[in-house]
Amino acid sequence: MPDLPNGLTDLPNELIEPPRLVWPTAAVRDSYLAGEGADARRDGTPTDWIGPASEDFEAYVAKRRGVLTRWAVPSTMFWYVSGEHYIGTFVIRHRLTPELAEVGGHVGYHVVSTWRRQGHATRMLAEGLEECRELGLERVLLTCAHDNEASRRVILANGGVPDGQVRGEDRFWIDIEPPKGDAAGPGFRA
Repeated sequence: MPDLPNGLTDLPNELIEPPRLVWPTAAVRDSYLAGEGADARRDGTPTDWIGPASEDFEAYVAKRRGVLTRWAVPSTMFWYVSGEHYIGTFVIRHRLTPELAEVGGHVGYHVVSTWRRQGHATRMLAEGLEECRELGLERVLLTCAHDNEASRRVILANGGVPDGQVRGEDRFWIDIEPPKGDAAGPGFRA
């Protein structure tokens, strides 16, 4: 069991309310730090962000809200949450650079290990594609590591059409119907 902050001893397997995409929020502080921290330690990725995030989570969250430049393009980050439970992250890159057109694509997402294998990634991508529609994207590129069968299934379940492989990444395109009526912009939820 990963180390959990503030005396938490367990994370529930069942959620009281359906998860949804929201702006990053301090309401999920403990479960975010527990889930992302445990995954970073397990995967051997940098953990130097944990201390500063723990000390001032409001500031950490503020740096992730809104349309920001990431990967040299405008990008919007959402967290997939249910109440106080952080489940994963969904990022939309509003356009492609030549690099992103090969590897990375318009969309990046992940579910923390505690919540995997429960259908969350499939539902998160479906909801995220609605956000892509609201941004005016009509076709989105997704890529995943060739050996990432779980992500491949998630993309295919959401209408992904295979488009070969580049640098060890499988590529998929998903066509999105344009919004009906007067689109007021991204459907961000607090």
